[in-house]
Amino acid sequence: MRIGGVLNLLGKLLLILSMMLLTPLPFSLYFHDGMVTTFALCSGIGLITGGLLAALFLPEEELGYKDGFAIVTFSWLSLGLLGALPYYLSGHIPGFVDAFFESVSGFTTTGSTILADIEALPRSLLFWRAMTQWLGGMGIIVLTLAVLPLLGIGGMQLFQAEVPGPTKDRLAPRVQDTARILWSVYLVMTAVQTVLLMLGGIDFFNALTHSFTTLATGGFSNFNASIAHYPSPYIQSVFILFMFLAGVSFSLHFLVLRQQNPLSYWRNEEFRFYLSLILLAVLLVFVANTAADSSDHPGRGLLEAAFQVVSLMTTTGYGTADFDAWPSFSRVLLVSLMFVGGCAGSTGGGIKVVRFLLFFKYARSQLHKLVHPRQVETIKLGRTKVPQEVMIAILSFFAIYLAVFVIASLIITAMGADIITGPSAVIATLNNIGPGLALVGPTQHFGHLPDPAKLVLIFCMLAGRLELYTVAILLTPGYWSMTRRPKLRWTKTRIPTNHE
Repeated sequence: MRIGGVLNLLGKLLLILSMMLLTPLPFSLYFHDGMVTTFALCSGIGLITGGLLAALFLPEEELGYKDGFAIVTFSWLSLGLLGALPYYLSGHIPGFVDAFFESVSGFTTTGSTILADIEALPRSLLFWRAMTQWLGGMGIIVLTLAVLPLLGIGGMQLFQAEVPGPTKDRLAPRVQDTARILWSVYLVMTAVQTVLLMLGGIDFFNALTHSFTTLATGGFSNFNASIAHYPSPYIQSVFILFMFLAGVSFSLHFLVLRQQNPLSYWRNEEFRFYLSLILLAVLLVFVANTAADSSDHPGRGLLEAAFQVVSLMTTTGYGTADFDAWPSFSRVLLVSLMFVGGCAGSTGGGIKVVRFLLFFKYARSQLHKLVHPRQVETIKLGRTKVPQEVMIAILSFFAIYLAVFVIASLIITAMGADIITGPSAVIATLNNIGPGLALVGPTQHFGHLPDPAKLVLIFCMLAGRLELYTVAILLTPGYWSMTRRPKLRWTKTRIPTNHE
């Protein structure tokens, strides 16, 4: 690994985030919430740190995949640390581990919070909280690739290491152009949702911040009651629509926009599976809830069922009802959907729909071989044959995921969490969902957990957002072998003599 090149690029990424730390200033000035000095100080800290790293270490001419994994992982760690400063230095989150938890939860679009009273935060800090999710949704690395050609060297390695899913669609020959396309679609959808929410009576500030956290499938709300703060069926329907769209591959959105043909969605096998799962789950949850509580408002019950199914499957984590109080069947089904997540290439977390789809096809083919051992069967996604190495990677992903889930659950329960709170906290963070069950349920928060448990869950958030492999590979001893010494800018190049 080329440490110098990694640190140089890390410094440049910190410079970009430092500029983002200035975006809450207009809101602080408008609402007079006294946060101008705090955000200016945090931005200055980031500029100095990033500037020093970029100035001290020379960039590398070539970056390999090993360097890409390190840059992405350490970038997200560094962004989480820098993003925690506004919470910590303002005094609104006095413990740094808590501030770090809230920041990483934002950037990884997890949505888990340690805050008991969200509405007590200043408006500009709420904007920053939403901004972290919006930046993390499409990915800070992808944003950098879109706006900074200086990352053209090694750009594909960074893109591969950060974008979720077993395969990464390149929409253009150059990875920078692909990044710009994805961010353009992201921006347009954010603007459209903001307008639709304002048409429903929401003010500009709340419409914008909630659009940030919806398109990112992050789930941070400005209100303690989450989206239940807005009982309007129209507003909740807008959220359902955009949560659903955010769980779809943004490459597919671009394809539909370019062809101007909505039928392109239906031609995508992963989308059909994703839509079918959601519709089936909504029906089952609605029937189970109606059977347990014969309410006089079936329309409201259907809306709540649809909202929570879409919110949890897309790993957004918004709430309009306390689903932890629903029948056991509904809760088990919702927890199962948490594992599935959104489509590959979406902003959703989880294992991803396409992995489950291919896993089911692989299991079916193995069963078919037991009956017809001589028959050769190929696995296809749509009309495309899936290479054997992709299937091996998917099976390996399930194995690593299960190991991380079990180990993290054991650690959290060993620290005092009960058998429901501990594993559901891991599910909520590893799948970047937000709320879990019991003491970390939709009406609770993570603030009561001990700091060591929060650090374990922070690891789960990062591992889940970066698809496990990107983080796990850094924990292997072989990764750190053949590490190059960093090149400092003042290092003199030695000229060999004629005798050498």
